[in-house]
Amino acid sequence: MSRSGKHYIESLRDGREIYINGELVSNHVDHPAFRGAIRSAAKLYDYQAANPDEMTFTTPTGKQVNRSWELPDSREKLVKRGLAAQAWARETCGWLGRSPDHVPAALTGMITHIDVFENYDKKRADALRGYYEYARDRDLAMTYTIVNPQGDRSKLAGEHDDKYHSLGVVDEDAEGITVRGAKMLGTSAPLAEEVLVGVQNPLKEGVDDIYALSFAMPLATKGIKILSRKSYEFDAHSEFDNPLASHFDENDAVIYFDDVKVPWERVFIYKKTSMCRAQFHATAAEILMNTQSQARYTVKLKFLAGLASRIAETTGVINFPAIQQELGNLASQAMIVDGMFRSLIHDPIERNGYFFPRQLQIYTTQCYGQDLYPGFVTAIRKLAGGGVIMLPSGVEDFDNPELARLIGKTQYSSVRSPEERVKVMKLAWDALGSEFGSRHTQYEMFYNGPHFAAQLRVFGAFDWKDAGGMVDNLLGSYSRESSQREAAE
Repeated sequence: MSRSGKHYIESLRDGREIYINGELVSNHVDHPAFRGAIRSAAKLYDYQAANPDEMTFTTPTGKQVNRSWELPDSREKLVKRGLAAQAWARETCGWLGRSPDHVPAALTGMITHIDVFENYDKKRADALRGYYEYARDRDLAMTYTIVNPQGDRSKLAGEHDDKYHSLGVVDEDAEGITVRGAKMLGTSAPLAEEVLVGVQNPLKEGVDDIYALSFAMPLATKGIKILSRKSYEFDAHSEFDNPLASHFDENDAVIYFDDVKVPWERVFIYKKTSMCRAQFHATAAEILMNTQSQARYTVKLKFLAGLASRIAETTGVINFPAIQQELGNLASQAMIVDGMFRSLIHDPIERNGYFFPRQLQIYTTQCYGQDLYPGFVTAIRKLAGGGVIMLPSGVEDFDNPELARLIGKTQYSSVRSPEERVKVMKLAWDALGSEFGSRHTQYEMFYNGPHFAAQLRVFGAFDWKDAGGMVDNLLGSYSRESSQREAAE
């Protein structure tokens, strides 16, 4: 039997140390900053339990868990994991970026290339394999922190005045290592049971060795402190006024490790800088976790396209050719992304006995998606105009007879009631212009790193020899002399 939403919620009552609004929260599961998003994640597990054939597979130990944990040793399994990711994303309309199937995809990708770890250190490979099986059989909800805090971005980790500004090793003994310092961005940390730690920042071999780490620990571990950003859910006026923020604010957090003891059986990389990049890029971790991200992104863009059409209907301009042209453009962009996603899961390559999306296609979808989202949102904002601003201050306004009368006169739509019009526009503002919506624009632009990095990955993976070869073949097929002879004839 797959785990239930209730089981998931109870697992989060773990006494973790999480801070928000200047306070240490004693019960974050029911706290108004986190409870809505936690229950949205719980509904994913309930959906999974109700649709086991679509969402789960049976592990070698007989457990029913999410398909994100399944090793894709056939084309069919790769397709099924992609469709399962889309199905979960539809339950949140694509607004839960770090749903519980994201980090498992990364761990699964590492296991498909366990030889990379075996060649580095057999004990560390055994630790990773053992942890994967442990987390898989429990269908854990996880977050990861794989970026060092910014600080002075002109400096590497070891060049800061504070040696432990970024997470590093303090000590080691027969039982494990002790670590101190910060990592970011723990997206969905309040929704997760455990955290996977890694490093994506550049490190110098022999200089930054103490920062070259990867391990996994429960978020309730003594010494782990979760420093939450502002909660948009906490500030959501009501579900009616903030329908997205009240349910899908997964939250982001700096995770500070205050002399945390990590046992060796949970340490995957230790003082080997080259392995930090290899963990994600020499394995299929990056490929599989970004396949999940693209599944979610396709759903989100379709939702936004649907929202744009509802705005046009509500304001009475849906039949204007110029508006239909703009909606058609949004739809075509959404379908381009959908087509890209389908190419990922239906046109794989085989490697190490497993099937994966092609790396260049992954990089291309990332690059295109980062560039697309801000323009996509701007187009819908133009379509909405002042309609998302001239709104009642809150749902309570409808309870005041005089205000309700005035709302009826000012919130006019030929196809919807005043209340329905306000409801559409409140949803639009939450998606496009609220703090929640603005955070999502920033997230879609940078969760894969800066745009130039995405473009450089495409540059590095593109087959320039083949493309340039066609140019060279054509250039070689004629000369100035042959052109002159042809002209003379």
